[in-house]
Amino acid sequence: MSIAIIIQARLGSTRLPEKVLKKINDKSIIELIYKRLSRSKLINHIIVAIPKTKRDDKLAHFLKKKNIKFYRGNESDVLSRFYQTVKKFNLKTIVRITADCPVADPKIVDHFVKLFIKKKVDYLSNCNPWTYPDGLDVEVFNNKILNYAQKNAKKKHRLNGGVLISFLRENKKFKVYNVKCPEKDANKYRITVDEEIDFYLIKKIYDNFKPNIHFDFKKILLMAKKNKKLFSVNSNISLNEGSSLNKSQKMWKRANSIILGGNSLLSKNPNMFLPNKWPTYFKKAKGYKVWDLQNKVFNDVSLMGVGTNILGYANKQVDEAVKKTILNGNMSTLNCFEEVELAEKLIQIHPWANKVKFARTGGEANAIAVRIARAASGKDKLAFCGYHGWHDWYLSANLKKEGNLDSHLIPGLNPLGVPKNLKNTSYGFMYGDFKNLKKIVSEQNIGVIKMEVCRNTQPNIPFLKKVRNLCTEKKIVLIFDECTSGFRQNLGGLHQKINVIPDLVILGKALGNGYAITAVLGKSEVMDSAKSSFMSSTFWTERIGPTAALKTLEIMEKNKSWVYITDLGKFLINEWKKISSIHKVSLSISGLPSLAKFSIQSKKFQFYKTYITQEMLKKNFLAANGVYLSLAHDKYIIKKYLEVLDGIFYTISECEKGKNSIENILKYPVSHIPFSRLN
Repeated sequence: MSIAIIIQARLGSTRLPEKVLKKINDKSIIELIYKRLSRSKLINHIIVAIPKTKRDDKLAHFLKKKNIKFYRGNESDVLSRFYQTVKKFNLKTIVRITADCPVADPKIVDHFVKLFIKKKVDYLSNCNPWTYPDGLDVEVFNNKILNYAQKNAKKKHRLNGGVLISFLRENKKFKVYNVKCPEKDANKYRITVDEEIDFYLIKKIYDNFKPNIHFDFKKILLMAKKNKKLFSVNSNISLNEGSSLNKSQKMWKRANSIILGGNSLLSKNPNMFLPNKWPTYFKKAKGYKVWDLQNKVFNDVSLMGVGTNILGYANKQVDEAVKKTILNGNMSTLNCFEEVELAEKLIQIHPWANKVKFARTGGEANAIAVRIARAASGKDKLAFCGYHGWHDWYLSANLKKEGNLDSHLIPGLNPLGVPKNLKNTSYGFMYGDFKNLKKIVSEQNIGVIKMEVCRNTQPNIPFLKKVRNLCTEKKIVLIFDECTSGFRQNLGGLHQKINVIPDLVILGKALGNGYAITAVLGKSEVMDSAKSSFMSSTFWTERIGPTAALKTLEIMEKNKSWVYITDLGKFLINEWKKISSIHKVSLSISGLPSLAKFSIQSKKFQFYKTYITQEMLKKNFLAANGVYLSLAHDKYIIKKYLEVLDGIFYTISECEKGKNSIENILKYPVSHIPFSRLN
């Protein structure tokens, strides 16, 4: 009887790309698997089945160089790839091994083949139920069952690595046998490679036995029993997890192993929305639509680039201006003239200001503003209200007491890495609490007051005027952080609309419609104080940011974008009120109209917020309890969003009445608590 092993392999693994070519002691994983399985006494052929894609040309070249037989077929239809391989080599009995099993054991293969012949079955495996370690899975079957599967299996049975097992669970036509592991509790071990931590463990196993690469399953188990801590490093990864995860989820797991925190912006962390389900990554964005890694299209009625895309995603005019800049060169030894034109434009919009300093991120701009203000005041200590980024000066507020930032950022923030000598240099105060601010100023040698113009409400003008007067009286530099509120209700900073003028203002987010550009504007006497300080960065001199900002401002002005998004926001807020009234769901609505959000007045609000996201995703909406509106949004899409929300509010109402349980209908973990501010 001709018996062949087909090793299923590809380079396009989402969680650990090109894993089969990763090296362990100078040999790639695919090579190690091949060499180990070559010791089988009952196998006549070993063939590697790989996709016919440009990406996998590299794998094909490697196999050819190593004189390893291979066949190239469909990438996504794994079943078809197997079928064509069997057909090409005229195989009768097949053993399926996956290329993410670097310790595949030829003794297990031979034992299974013998059982397959003895039992006279059509399909034999150790996968149903699973009693062996993950990574020692073996399937043996005849071409008859493969032919039937090729003709009758549905798409869902073709896409992932489980070529036959899931199909057979729904089919009683063939004789099936499952092999139980002789070793008790062996299935608690994971010796496959899907993620970086898996690869770490496999390397440790090979290091333990080197130079011998032909150690068997029993020796690995003995090693595991002696090194329990080592073999638990990947225990959090569930069996066949990959088949249940979509591309975005796999990418997120991959990111968590190599990127600190998983991503670079807390507001975009999927755990803030819908853990284990949020799409997380995008391929394309246009208008208010977003395409995820699986090309599924969502309507963004959520953060819209965390407030950056005020004109909508991929605005044609802005992008064309940027393209032109790129074609002409983005960087050079010389400076870009666009920043001069942008500075002039911003000062034109803010006639109280005389000087500008540009950066590329809100955090950078906040740090620059604080540096300038301290230089101008000659004092180190500052009082702040609201959220202002991640820098030491801000997080130092939690050195004295860990909860000082709870109402400004997120609760329980540990200021690790912030120098201890910054203790008692930053003091937080609540928006509207002038009495407390005045107390801080009287007790401390405050040189800077830094705050958002508004937080969860419209600007408190009497309060802001008191702050302005206090700063003037005490010669304190007043900074307004308008990264979020800028360009939302007027062209420029909101402070101009309410006629409360700071010494410095920070503008960002919407300024570049998704391109990185921020600005610190101020009065000459304040800005010039920092001339002898040092604030410099290579990428503050690139052209894309200023180019995008100039075109964005032009479009804003032409379309009066702030009027449009404010009116649309007022419509949205009124509809929220109507829906909540109908369903008797108590809401608290806050924020500027174009940045509005609601909170359900319930102890289970965070559950409900997560549920809203869960149900909205089903209808292709990215949504939670707040909306950043853009020029791209229209009443049509807002009404569609409201139709879905209406049904969700009905269910929430039923939960509040005790007729349903949110814990039962919520299918995913509860989202993390977000910032204690606008978003």
